[in-house]
Amino acid sequence: MNLLPAAVAEVIYLAAAVCFILALKGLSSPRGARRGNLLGALGAAIAVVTVLLSTDFRGANLAFVLGSVGIGSAVAVPAARRVKMTEMPQLVAIFNGVGGGAAAVVGVIELAEWMGTEPGAVATTATAFAILVGSTSLLGSILTYFKLQGTITSRPIVVPFAAPLMVAALVAGVGVGVAVALTGNVWLGVVLMAVGLAFGALLVLPVGGADVPIVISLLNAFTGLTVAASGWAMSNTLLLVAGTLVGASGSILTIAMATAMGRSVTGILFGALKGGSTAGSTQTSDRPVRRAQAEDVAITLAYANKVVVVPGYGLAVAQAQHVVAELVTALRARGVDAVYGIHPVAGRMPGHMNVLLAEANVPYELLVEADDINAAMPSTDVVVVVGANDVVNPAARTDPGAPIYGMPIINADQAGQTIFLKRSMRPGFAGIENELLFSEKTQVLFGDAKESLTNVVGALKEV
Repeated sequence: MNLLPAAVAEVIYLAAAVCFILALKGLSSPRGARRGNLLGALGAAIAVVTVLLSTDFRGANLAFVLGSVGIGSAVAVPAARRVKMTEMPQLVAIFNGVGGGAAAVVGVIELAEWMGTEPGAVATTATAFAILVGSTSLLGSILTYFKLQGTITSRPIVVPFAAPLMVAALVAGVGVGVAVALTGNVWLGVVLMAVGLAFGALLVLPVGGADVPIVISLLNAFTGLTVAASGWAMSNTLLLVAGTLVGASGSILTIAMATAMGRSVTGILFGALKGGSTAGSTQTSDRPVRRAQAEDVAITLAYANKVVVVPGYGLAVAQAQHVVAELVTALRARGVDAVYGIHPVAGRMPGHMNVLLAEANVPYELLVEADDINAAMPSTDVVVVVGANDVVNPAARTDPGAPIYGMPIINADQAGQTIFLKRSMRPGFAGIENELLFSEKTQVLFGDAKESLTNVVGALKEV
């Protein structure tokens, strides 16, 4: 028995869709991110409750649905609460994949339910699209998770005859998809899912290094499009609106991230097939550098007028955000103009550094975007690079052969002095040396970032 009439359910779906739109608006700014997250969760809760109250479940179906929701919650809530900030992109990747996979499975189920009926070409076409793209997103997202987690290498994996296989999988996907759209055959739907899984693997395996987060964003857009297609096939307004929002925002984010790295989306996806993709490296340089001690760094910072801290993934790995915030607070208390220079792709996802520093209650006004901080670099006395490498590497401006050439960077080399906090001389994800490390105006403080910064803060109190 339906407790909510269809017309009332549609109005409530509209309210949930408004929550999703306001959530995206809130997430566009650090100040509104928490509120946006809560609005998104509220919209999802409203949608789930509305489905339960407006659907006529038969027999054991309701128990099955509630059991599935319970199992999913039991898995997802602890995972989300316990995930480390450094592993947040992996969690996002898995969530993306689950969404795409769910849309693909629902598509196959819809084909099975339509057997013996005539659902219409629009519905079967949308379902075929959801199955193909959703299964692509599923396996692609799982592989990006494994790459970022270190379960498989983050370097590009190019299988033999990768390009012809990718073209063949794409042609097969389109061909089988057309057959599904024309016939609505459920077994062809299963074949289409298998083709989508294969295409997802072929699409993601050649991507490596710093390109992986961008592919996660692209797969997020794929998942959104599959949800929208499912909404079209099932005449569900909320799925259509929510999927379109995710697809559009994911596409915009993908383009923005690629632009921030000075790369094209096609170059990111297919660069390794011609030897041009960004790849990780394990090589360690043995060139000499000027080593610093914590006391040296403290003295340099204490007598500077302007200091810029550039955080990177190493800061996240060391969980050093609270200590770096303590350092900047101590410097500002001494009258030093100390701020943070935030590169849009520092870390493993857009906003990664903003979120980390927000955990340490860093005021938003101290977070300065790359373009604005670059304008102040010539008048900056000291730049402190904490666990970042590629985003301050001058090769992005000077070396046309570098994989990061053309990527906008923070121009740390234009400041008076540079202090690097690094564990070792390993290069960044791009797999190339940073010549700034060997500059006569650069000092390198080796060690765990959290421990090193703690020592610098302690020494600063003695200056």
